[in-house]
Amino acid sequence: MTEPQKTAVIFGLANKRSIAWAIALKLQEAGYRLAIVYQNDRLEQEAKDLIADLPGASGFMCDLSHDEQIAKLFDELRARYETLDGVIHSVAFAPAEDMKGEFLNTTREGFRIAHDVSVYSLIAVARAAVPLMSAGGGIVTMSYYGAEKVVPKYNVMGVAKAALEATVRYLANDLGAKNIRVNAISAGPIKTLAARGVSGLGEMLKAHAERAPLKRNVDPAEVGGTAAFLLSGAASGITGETIYVDCGYNIMGF
Repeated sequence: MTEPQKTAVIFGLANKRSIAWAIALKLQEAGYRLAIVYQNDRLEQEAKDLIADLPGASGFMCDLSHDEQIAKLFDELRARYETLDGVIHSVAFAPAEDMKGEFLNTTREGFRIAHDVSVYSLIAVARAAVPLMSAGGGIVTMSYYGAEKVVPKYNVMGVAKAALEATVRYLANDLGAKNIRVNAISAGPIKTLAARGVSGLGEMLKAHAERAPLKRNVDPAEVGGTAAFLLSGAASGITGETIYVDCGYNIMGF
């Protein structure tokens, strides 16, 4: 008897260099039916062009900073798919001015925005997804080493990623009884649209390649493969974890 096709929703698609796109390709290979969510009108056309390359995938617009848009999206997902098996949360943002200079000068508004968009959105999405995940499943979000150690110029985003990793643990505890697993992937630096907001990205990439045991930077496809693994039955015993996909950089002392 053939198993029913699994369905996953992916948040955060911007362009072909997005981690969300790399994950979409891997989940497509794994046989998932995909709902791809982009943020706004500005990103719509490029997203639609990419979605056209994913047979059976559908596109949806949703700004995760608005609860009414989240509610509307999940009503649409329920009507289209009835159930969900996986959620990918690849969403983060902080104002550019709060990613420069000293962390000491983080503005109140910059701190609020970074945590609202990068952290609270995961809680909001998980809460909306749970009623559709009646058979259990997995939720995966994207973190970075700046959550654990100081990465100069990463500033308020590092603090937001630390909050995100704590959120993963608390959600994992809440949702475990429903057989829903929640994990984070801490990827090495990748040249994405979002990463361009981090000053000194080139230096970060160079330092990672020099110091990581594998002597290179991570490929987005490797992050995609890990996300597919975390949603699969092979990861059925893994929840509340932050999995490093950074060519080993995080294990080094210097």
